[in-house]
Amino acid sequence: MRLKSLGPLFTSGSLPMIAATIMLVVPAEAQIRKVVNTSSSTKPWTTPRTPDGQPDLQGVWTNATLTPFERPPELAGKATITEQEAAALEKKASENRVDRPPKPGDPGSYNQAWSDGGTTWLSTRQSSLVVDPPIGRVPVKVSAEAQRDDDLKHIADSYVHHTTWERCITRGVPAGMFPAGYNNAYQILQSPGYVVILSEMIHEARVIPVDGRPHLPQSVRQWNGDSRGRWEGGTLVVETTNYNGKGSIATSAATGRIKGIHESEALQVVERFKRVDANTISYEVNVNDPNVYSAPWKLSLLLTRDPNYVMYEYACHEGNYAMEGILRGGRAKDREAEAAAK
Repeated sequence: MRLKSLGPLFTSGSLPMIAATIMLVVPAEAQIRKVVNTSSSTKPWTTPRTPDGQPDLQGVWTNATLTPFERPPELAGKATITEQEAAALEKKASENRVDRPPKPGDPGSYNQAWSDGGTTWLSTRQSSLVVDPPIGRVPVKVSAEAQRDDDLKHIADSYVHHTTWERCITRGVPAGMFPAGYNNAYQILQSPGYVVILSEMIHEARVIPVDGRPHLPQSVRQWNGDSRGRWEGGTLVVETTNYNGKGSIATSAATGRIKGIHESEALQVVERFKRVDANTISYEVNVNDPNVYSAPWKLSLLLTRDPNYVMYEYACHEGNYAMEGILRGGRAKDREAEAAAK
């Protein structure tokens, strides 16, 4: 969470590239502020350009929202909700944010002062972030759900049963773009031939070449795959392949039953970033992994520009006491079982 984010920013190998990128984009960021401050509502909005001609996506953006990842049962059959329904759901969420004293014997988890999961429904009024299949639910294979359930059953046995976020490795791609309970901010930077997305959560920089270079050889596999971008008009299209099959498609509790669903090496992800006005980016992602899903699926959300948002460093390993506590608890149970068997 933001107040506890105190850890290292980048690896030593990425510092020169990111530092150079930041220096290059400062003038473009000033251009964005100028567009925001001087644009007239009576004139059609056009996407500004970076000095090298790229559609300008730069700035600090957030994606916190009350819109659920998958469509909940109470909204079954409804692809969208009305303005009145959205207002009622936002009011209910606001009332639930009021802190209540802990129950006897149950101190609870973080109170709402530490959460930043959004206060409004998406302006598109879609009933879930998942928009395809039309039912608003991810078509996960039974075998993939069984693997996730087995991990949960053995979560105290070994770190390998935890997600990559819980292990402080990465939130993942596209998992890192999905809203969570806090740290829902991204800084987009651009330089000739590159787009960089710096995520607040785990504080990792994703460097995406947009210069037409081919993907890495299939023999090279990575946690977050190999991303290659291209421009289709004003839309940044990013294709990611070459996953190592060790990650999870979603790592936040906000993704519900999809959290902890494994990826396979066959995973292919296509993301689309399109700036639709001065303060909004439309983000869509298509996910295809035939080893995990019975069909491809698609998610859609909005990124909102917030120039006043401050992104802090996220020291995952420095405060990862939960992992240590869970595994210590597992070893304590092992000792109890051994003692009982004697």
